[in-house]
Amino acid sequence: MNINKHLILLFSVLFFLFAVSVSSGCFRKNESDVKSVVRNELDQLKNLDSETTQKYIPYTELFPDATENTDLTDEINETFSLFFRKFNYKISDVIVGTANHSATVSVKLTTIDSKVLASDFKAELLRTQITESAQAQKGNIKDSSRSLEAHYLILNHLLNTNDYDTAETDCNIQLVNTGNDKKEKWKIQRTNSLEDDLVGGLIADLADPDILSPEDTLTVYLDTLQKLDLKEMTSYLGVVNIMNTSDTAKNSIASALAEQIHKNFNYVIKSSSENGYNATVTTEITTFDSDSILADYQEKLDKYLASADAVIDGSQKRYEKSFEILLNSINDNTVTTVNDVDFVLINDGVSWKLQDEGNTLGNAIFGTLTDSPLETSDSEDENISADTDKQTDDNTSTESSSN
Repeated sequence: MNINKHLILLFSVLFFLFAVSVSSGCFRKNESDVKSVVRNELDQLKNLDSETTQKYIPYTELFPDATENTDLTDEINETFSLFFRKFNYKISDVIVGTANHSATVSVKLTTIDSKVLASDFKAELLRTQITESAQAQKGNIKDSSRSLEAHYLILNHLLNTNDYDTAETDCNIQLVNTGNDKKEKWKIQRTNSLEDDLVGGLIADLADPDILSPEDTLTVYLDTLQKLDLKEMTSYLGVVNIMNTSDTAKNSIASALAEQIHKNFNYVIKSSSENGYNATVTTEITTFDSDSILADYQEKLDKYLASADAVIDGSQKRYEKSFEILLNSINDNTVTTVNDVDFVLINDGVSWKLQDEGNTLGNAIFGTLTDSPLETSDSEDENISADTDKQTDDNTSTESSSN
């Protein structure tokens, strides 16, 4: 009897150990299956498989603000390939639920540093918007700020041009068992969080309205302004409208002023303050001395009007001469001025933007020359003629008194 009891106890222990062994084996198999599914998917990203890339990161998700969508192009495919060329991963833990219905895989992802890339993209997009705004005045209208394909072309250019460092992201990948008790079928759950993790947080960084600070934003405005050609600069700043004269005079004066900017313009950002959606950036601006130009112009104009040549020339030639004097005063100027300017920027929930950008920059750079020293051709003729006639009358009166 005692023997039977011992046998029963022994069989019970053996059965328990067998059950534990089977359960442990199944558990290890489930872990292995889950890990295999994750590895298969992430390896395809490493191998730049475009179908897998699109499965997890729909190409429209990176730029939801782009209003002009486009079909998937070779350029867009290449952009994803460039982004994932440094992609890597390391699985650190696998947890399978007790009911065998769900699992979580902890992974450390290695991607391009998305914050730097997003910052560079926003800066390049703003440069594009400023340049296109300047070109639009000349009839060369583009709108890359809206086109999804153009967004990717900018991103493609950055990834081709720059060698970005990598960054690591801790990621939890959730899986569900869509099979049955006899045959498991593990499937990764695609979520917005997983999409963002796989690109190192790039989706969130591109959507961050503060990814470019007010100082960084103003720097883009001022650096881009310096690189515009003469026609783009005069158009963007409204310099053409400063000189309310004939087209020839207008273009010559505008070009001369733009050339003064290229020679003399510089800036130093001194301080910045934010108040909610508003920011003020105090900047030391070095530019040509408009007061010096106007003083030189007025001195030479007065001297000319007091001469006999002004009487002989007639009204039209006097007008043309006054324009010539102003143009020479601008071209000959070598005097600069340094002033602190407070630039106001507003955050519209997408990014920081310079308020009334063209006029604000124009006033900071051109100073008193934002008001034309020349009137329209007809009124200028009348004013110069009146000045000349007055000067002639004064001279005649002086001569009579002497006699």
